[in-house]
Amino acid sequence: MDVMDRSTKASVEGSNQAEDPADKAPGPGGSPGSDFLQLEIGHVPAGGRTAWLTDRLRSAIADGRLHVGARLPASRVLAEELHVTRGVVTEAYRRLAESGQVAGRGRLGTVVVAAPAAPPGRAHDVPGTGAGSGAAIFSSGDRDGVVDVLRAMPCRIDLSPGVPDLAAFPRPGWLRAERAVLADAAPADFGYGDPRGTPALRRAVVGWLARNRGIRADPGEVVVVAGVAQALSLLARLLLADGIRRVAVEDPGSLGARQQLEYGGHSVVPIRVDAGGLDVGALRASGARAVLLTPAHQFPTGVVLDGERRRELLGWAAEGGVVIEDDYDAEHRYDRPPVPALRSLMPEGVCYAGSVSKLLAPALRIGWLLVPPDRLDAVVAAKRYADLGNGVLTQLVLARLMDSGELERHLRHVRGRHRRRRDVMLRAIEEHLPGARVHGTAAGLHLMVTFGDPPDGALAAAALDRGVKVHPLSWHRIGPGPPGLVLGYAAGSVHDIEEGIATIGAALRGLRP
Repeated sequence: MDVMDRSTKASVEGSNQAEDPADKAPGPGGSPGSDFLQLEIGHVPAGGRTAWLTDRLRSAIADGRLHVGARLPASRVLAEELHVTRGVVTEAYRRLAESGQVAGRGRLGTVVVAAPAAPPGRAHDVPGTGAGSGAAIFSSGDRDGVVDVLRAMPCRIDLSPGVPDLAAFPRPGWLRAERAVLADAAPADFGYGDPRGTPALRRAVVGWLARNRGIRADPGEVVVVAGVAQALSLLARLLLADGIRRVAVEDPGSLGARQQLEYGGHSVVPIRVDAGGLDVGALRASGARAVLLTPAHQFPTGVVLDGERRRELLGWAAEGGVVIEDDYDAEHRYDRPPVPALRSLMPEGVCYAGSVSKLLAPALRIGWLLVPPDRLDAVVAAKRYADLGNGVLTQLVLARLMDSGELERHLRHVRGRHRRRRDVMLRAIEEHLPGARVHGTAAGLHLMVTFGDPPDGALAAAALDRGVKVHPLSWHRIGPGPPGLVLGYAAGSVHDIEEGIATIGAALRGLRP
């Protein structure tokens, strides 16, 4: 058979077959080589072919050409390409399985499950950074790409914010919807499609927003984008075309969103955030003609833009200001009633962006953008020239999940999981970080904690050196403010959350005199 048996003894296909020293080429004539890893058996003697193949595969795993999760070719296929007996390949696979580098995965075949450990002293290195410790990342004043660098670093426990419960992804529901989509798809569905997005998803998004965010819209107003990041990129082009080069942002606020605007050619104007949300009076005084904010669940503080500030902001928009609403974490609420979207109050004055990145998975790269009618054609044109539109099949699957109620069921499911993990984190903070002040507990996927000392970059570095990833609050600030951490709880297990906070507490004690 072409897949490995599940049992321990027969975990590699054909492992009971001995290598034939007089091995003859069973396949057709031609060069004995394979496209896989560019293997060329050349003049390797028959008696040494298994050792040769084992060594080549082990080297590929060690240097990263075969990463963890990579699937090896079926033994029959690789044997035919190399013109060797199948026993040569199955014996090589068996030897790798005995050393713990590959394993059988049923129908998936033979899969790489472990790579050699990094050499001592290199555990935290990331190509191109020159970083050898947490301090090298968090002490740098250069913020460009720093989140991506941290994301790529290995760790024991990841408490970074902005990551949903990826283990809860509704795989059975997604697969059912995908099969139904493929069964019903017309040949035209495999074409380029509409740059605005498929009609099915735009209709589904309209229904989703009406049910969950109080927004009334027409499918023609929806532009499907590759997440909020692309929405901001498209809007940045429009603002530049209108002569707007300064955009107000919340302070503290998302480093990533700020960088999107700066990359798009804008300078950002920090506007302080307090218990009522963005200070609209300060926005007026700044002279900025556009503002980006997260009114339903401000990142990272977790506050909600209060009623008076909303009225002031909409008045500012009515006078010609451009409001960009990132509906961040709006669905993830636990201890408070739903907060209506700004777009539901003033459709003609608000550019609204949302996505499924925090609800399903960032890897899907699907979001939506609604803009006032006078900007719609420009957004569609920008989207067309950016990428011709998102992948059609994924859009159709998501539309089916939305229309069937599967997405609402998933939301209810993860809310319970998130609430339990939040509660665990709160208890752990109380035990291991006494004196820390916790912010934003009523909703979202993260908590913000502030404390008096030491500098948060030093604490984040010390935590990372102990194997725990967090964001220092200073990353998300422009102006001065108390040190703190931004801690994600959605993606971690209860054990990881407890151990991660305990580790941060130990790091904090080690930094204090």
